[in-house]
Amino acid sequence: MMIRWGIASTGKMAEGFVRDFAHVPDATITAVGSRRPESAGDFAARHGIATAHGSYRALVEDPDVDVIYVATPHPQHHAIARAAIEAGKAVLVEKAFTATLAGAEDLVGLARERGVFCMEAMWTRFQPIVEHARELIAAGEIGDVRMAQADLGAFRAYDAEDRLFAPHLGGGATLDLGVYVVSIAEHFLGRPDRVHTAGTLFPNGADASVSILLGYDNGRSASLLASLEGETPGRAVVAGTKGSIELVPRFHHPDTLILRRNGQPAETIVRAPVGRGYCHEAIEVNRCLSLGLTESPVMPLQDTLDVQWTMEQVLGQLGITHTEDPTPI
Repeated sequence: MMIRWGIASTGKMAEGFVRDFAHVPDATITAVGSRRPESAGDFAARHGIATAHGSYRALVEDPDVDVIYVATPHPQHHAIARAAIEAGKAVLVEKAFTATLAGAEDLVGLARERGVFCMEAMWTRFQPIVEHARELIAAGEIGDVRMAQADLGAFRAYDAEDRLFAPHLGGGATLDLGVYVVSIAEHFLGRPDRVHTAGTLFPNGADASVSILLGYDNGRSASLLASLEGETPGRAVVAGTKGSIELVPRFHHPDTLILRRNGQPAETIVRAPVGRGYCHEAIEVNRCLSLGLTESPVMPLQDTLDVQWTMEQVLGQLGITHTEDPTPI
């Protein structure tokens, strides 16, 4: 079965995703949509895409599209994905999934009600080495998981007009980089019982750096850091009663892990992704659709809701409230 994809956005994330699509079997990109017709036309011409739509509404209504990949700024995800689900289109929605927990709950509720496939594009979870880490932990190689640590920091020169820093576009460290550290911790520990946050703000009120402590009633914990103010190694460690697994920097798209078993020499394991690594999430979408699934067992919607809940706790403690973009598509 050939699955037909549409791309909602012509930005950096869409570029990376489309370049990797050559590694996705039994699928083709048939259309791209943008709010600016000239942007859609240019993107389509550069990537050999047959149809360019000058609005997201036209893309959603295209009968030759089965799945829509949503890669716009965070606050625009909700409206586009909602319209796609209402039209019966499967959706792969970039992280952060939405700008708000309420927006995420609305999309998840609608997708489940309509029986339409929906998944967050958390590409980290589909990297081969992360899959191997799951297998090692499930096999008891590090014992009972007790804690996680993760950091992801990058220096970006402050520009209040840039999407990364614009509050109305979901800018700030939490939604752009914090989503990775929260997601990797909750992947192995689950949703926390408590969230404690400290952080700094840019002059326009967007979050610049955040330190996050996740606490669990059974004593487990996670210590997390995300920043747009400075480079950090980008390491993630999951520790248990028999050892630990380190996802070697940068952990959000790794190809190497170090397995440390108590009292034994460390073991380095390599599992390279195909291409840049974006293709693995698209392959999972196609696999699920071919099996008639409406959620991925690797990236279930409850996990997305749990991460959104945690990020909303983080932002709230910093005095930040995001909103979904109300602009009609």
